[in-house]
Amino acid sequence: MSKKSTEEKVGQSDNDAKIEVGTDDASADRENPVGQAPDNAPEASVEGRNQSDLGNDGNAERQRSGSGLMAAFAILLALAAAGFSAWQAYESRRVAAELELELARKLAEIETIGSDSRRLSTGARDVARDVEARLGQIEARLVGIQSQRLAMDSLYQELSLSRDEWTLAEVEQILLVASQQLQLASNVKAALVALEAADARLARSDRPQLTQLRRVVAEDIERLKASPFVDVTGIGLKLEIIIASIDEMPLAIETRPVVVADAGSDSTADGWRLMLAEVWTDLRSLVRIERVEAPSAPLLAPDQAFFLRENVKLRLLGARLALLAGDEIGYKADLAAATEWFARYYDGTATSVTSAVEALDELAQSDIRIELPNVGASLDAVRNYRLARERTGS
Repeated sequence: MSKKSTEEKVGQSDNDAKIEVGTDDASADRENPVGQAPDNAPEASVEGRNQSDLGNDGNAERQRSGSGLMAAFAILLALAAAGFSAWQAYESRRVAAELELELARKLAEIETIGSDSRRLSTGARDVARDVEARLGQIEARLVGIQSQRLAMDSLYQELSLSRDEWTLAEVEQILLVASQQLQLASNVKAALVALEAADARLARSDRPQLTQLRRVVAEDIERLKASPFVDVTGIGLKLEIIIASIDEMPLAIETRPVVVADAGSDSTADGWRLMLAEVWTDLRSLVRIERVEAPSAPLLAPDQAFFLRENVKLRLLGARLALLAGDEIGYKADLAAATEWFARYYDGTATSVTSAVEALDELAQSDIRIELPNVGASLDAVRNYRLARERTGS
């Protein structure tokens, strides 16, 4: 506002100066009219002076009329300058008001922007603190995950070592079973199955360090496949079947001759004749006449028959034990004794007795005494490998 007042004062000063200048010029014109001679002009003649006076009066009138026009023009000019100054001042105030309104609007916008900026900066600080907190949590979790990973790595290594130990212990146990089957039962088939299971277990571990062990086990498997085969299980099952059927086999003393019916008896005869025929048949059954072409079977009491059957069972069980032990002499001796007892005390015409004797003769022809390989090489290889691992600690 002070700037506008200063500009208005300057405009008024300029207008006043213009009016004063115009007044001074008019007074100068009045004092020195046009065509008037200066004071120091040479004196003229009287006529000339009179004519000069008349001319001066006319000039003075003209000068007065010109001065009035100049004064009016100066006044109009001053009014125009004052109006222009007033319009300029009004325009200046209007522009200043507009500028003030624009400035206020800009300041309000700036204040709004500032408040928004402060709010955004506050939100940004909150977000930054949240992000920093989350980063801290993530770093803590990362540290925990790294420690867990290290623990898992160490645990995996321990489990890997222990897994190898378990594999070796399992393979060693399987090889022990195979060795027992060969030494105690001479069961090549069971030993072969056990060795193949050990080889499959080593193959599942998929460890290059175990390749040498697999090679040794494969060699033992090939030796077992090439060895003579004795069906110990089949022979044992046949002996069990014979033992189970002994109680049902008839003894020789329990047989009765076949009664031949009387062809002369007639069912259509008279009653007294039929009665006499039946009496005669009963009298004939009291006396039995047989033709003995072989030595007669010894007579046995009922309790002695029971012990006979039990002794035959014991003989067959002894043959089975000799079979499992690989004792060929004891095996064949027990089978021969059992066969002799069947022929002496049992009814040779019975189908069950005949089948049992034929089976015993067939079993007696089997050669059970064979040289079987062992799996000691595989067992030694596994044990040596375990000892080497324990010494190196890997």
